[in-house]
Amino acid sequence: MGSPSVGMEEDNCAGHALSDFLLQLENYNPSIPDSVVAYYLNASGFESQDPRLIRLIALALQKFLSDIANDALQHCKMRTSSQMTQSSKNQKGPKEKKYVMTMEDLVPALQEYGITAKKPHYFV
Repeated sequence: MGSPSVGMEEDNCAGHALSDFLLQLENYNPSIPDSVVAYYLNASGFESQDPRLIRLIALALQKFLSDIANDALQHCKMRTSSQMTQSSKNQKGPKEKKYVMTMEDLVPALQEYGITAKKPHYFV
């Protein structure tokens, strides 16, 4: 078993790492503004006066959204890979492909995270 001084050193190291993280968090500007995150947190019943907590939630939200966008990109690449190989036989030279996120790519990416999305019905 470890001695009490070893446990104190680990706690001290963890506390130092946490304080360094909080200092870095204050200087970081996430893609989603703090005011938007605070609005939706308040609308859902969560109140906090600590801006670091709101910034931390904004950072987690940014990571979540970037993971979904990356997964949708992978779905798009898999979907269009067969189309690209067929069309590349007819064309000469490499051509850079631009990808467009569609609901066809976004729905399976969201389903991986337990979110159900359906394409809206349009009435003409």
